[in-house]
Amino acid sequence: MAGPPRIRTGFHDGRPRHHRIRFSDVTIVVVGLGADGWAGLPEPARAELAACDVLFGSARQLDLVPLDLPKHAWPSPLLPALDELLSGHAGKRFGVLASGDPLLSGIGTTLVKRFEDVRIVPAVSSVTLARARLGWSAEETEVVSVVGRSVHRVSRVLTPSARVLVLSSDAATPAAVAELLTAQGFGESGMTVLSRLGSPREHRVDGVARTWSAEVDPLNVVAIECVGPGLPTLPGLPDDAFEHDGQLTKRDLRASALARLAPLPGQLLWDVGAGAGSVAIEWSRAHPRNRAIAVERDQVRADRIRRNAERLGVPELRVVTGPAPEALTGLPAPDAVFVGGGLASLDVCREALRDGGRLVAHAVTLESEQVLAAAYREHGGELVRLAVEHAAPLGGFTGWTPARTVTQWSYSK
Repeated sequence: MAGPPRIRTGFHDGRPRHHRIRFSDVTIVVVGLGADGWAGLPEPARAELAACDVLFGSARQLDLVPLDLPKHAWPSPLLPALDELLSGHAGKRFGVLASGDPLLSGIGTTLVKRFEDVRIVPAVSSVTLARARLGWSAEETEVVSVVGRSVHRVSRVLTPSARVLVLSSDAATPAAVAELLTAQGFGESGMTVLSRLGSPREHRVDGVARTWSAEVDPLNVVAIECVGPGLPTLPGLPDDAFEHDGQLTKRDLRASALARLAPLPGQLLWDVGAGAGSVAIEWSRAHPRNRAIAVERDQVRADRIRRNAERLGVPELRVVTGPAPEALTGLPAPDAVFVGGGLASLDVCREALRDGGRLVAHAVTLESEQVLAAAYREHGGELVRLAVEHAAPLGGFTGWTPARTVTQWSYSK
């Protein structure tokens, strides 16, 4: 039947199209469904679903569609089960029910990354409906999904006067958001929970994070008008933003390293000898699609990195505990590497870089400085020495207190 064109992009999320799965004569149709269910679907979307051989969706979504078709709630784990189903049903038409816009933090994004020839039939998203109710423009609104994810993701976008929409996981999400806001110093922020958007049962609750106590429907969106201190978005967070035991790449050196690591959206960083994880965390905060792996041999420090990552809004940061270079085996190839603790893995890290990748390494001893000097002679790049001094009381006067001079080697592959 006619309908929305199939998605046949040449590249998606950095992967060539031929890396995605194609099943002969199988059609996947993803239809966005509002909270009003079948009644809110236009006739073309209804026809798309009626022409399917089988429907997939959540139990709630399947109950909203009055079609006499085989219906299956999402299997777990999702993707292997779908692969098996599709490979055994050539010529079948699979309908997938999604919430609102399937490509807005939805199942549509997962399927488009995984399979070829996917049709998308969107509905109005909960984000669009929420902004319409609140009068918020798209340009001034940050959107964070915590559906199946940590609520700590919200921390990354907390800045004074920010407007944030949180896509909730369930009825407990608003209370968890309120608790997080209060812990982060944003307890005076206004909160609005919009439930069942677009349905006859649509409901709104307003309050303040610090005193939030409302019970809400599981199908909700949380709107936040931020009141609080916030942290800068550029690299170089204050050192006291991180919990640490002294093993920390200090603010000025961290800013220099990140400038040369040059974070780009969606790229992966290895932070080797991560200490407090400050470089990996700031890399991840630079863009919501950025990814980082912190490699730290000490278990106590590894646990500390996880706490820092949660508090600073990047809970997906992956922490690998073990010595380098052994702990690097099997990790996905990085776009950038920071080596801040020991240089035994320097050659392994440089060789692991993707084409166009960047590496930055720091040294504070004569021995490790010689390693970087040798790398500079052999591979080029940039070799600099960074000396930072801070003003401090000296008797009744003020003098300069120098930190250890750091030698920095930066290299592009």
